[in-house]
Amino acid sequence: MASPGSEGDKYRSHLYGEGEKNTKWRFGAPPNYDVVNKLFEEGRTKIWPAGSLEEEVQSLVKTWEMEMFHKLCFDDNKSVDPNKYTFSLNGRKAVTLEEKRKLGGGYNSLLQTSLPEKFRGYNPAAETADSSHQAFTTTFPRGFAVEILHVYSGPPVIVYKFRHWGFMEGPFKGHAPTGEMVELFGMGIFELDENKKIVKVEFFFDRGELLGNLMKGPSLDSTDDTSTSSCPFLRNTG
Repeated sequence: MASPGSEGDKYRSHLYGEGEKNTKWRFGAPPNYDVVNKLFEEGRTKIWPAGSLEEEVQSLVKTWEMEMFHKLCFDDNKSVDPNKYTFSLNGRKAVTLEEKRKLGGGYNSLLQTSLPEKFRGYNPAAETADSSHQAFTTTFPRGFAVEILHVYSGPPVIVYKFRHWGFMEGPFKGHAPTGEMVELFGMGIFELDENKKIVKVEFFFDRGELLGNLMKGPSLDSTDDTSTSSCPFLRNTG
């Protein structure tokens, strides 16, 4: 599994170093996690001992998330085997990396829904990878942190409970910011191969718990909620 702090970030591997000199980054350079790391350290409920299974899983999840959001080429992903990798949300049919890209990647693949379009507060079918990323980084200017709450089994099949949280300090899809903390809890399953590469990911959570809290604020006159964002926000997630 990934080694935390080994390549320039306290909690993520494969951000810097010789192995990343040819990496193609979505926003032209490696993302900077200083702001969200601060949020994580101030708001986490667990501090796992160095070298513990929980700390290793937390590093793996953060590294996987970084690579999925920020690396353009599948072969640049060091935490997964791009030829074997599949992703599934809430028991849906598993998709490959290419199929996941067609869904819009990032938040779009994580917020798939069977709701009729008129009931979708957030419609992944109408968003691109960049527009969805911009929407959430505008909403969470301090980032959307993740911590591991419990690890139920270790590799090769890792089963864990997670908490994602951030402060809604920017608008979201025409709704004013509330300033409140927004939390999402769920379960994840990562399957690793003999080379400790992720080959299968499954997530189980209620997207409504996240989106409901993001749409509590009053409607704004304009639904253009992207005007307050900027490139530094786009490079600061997870």
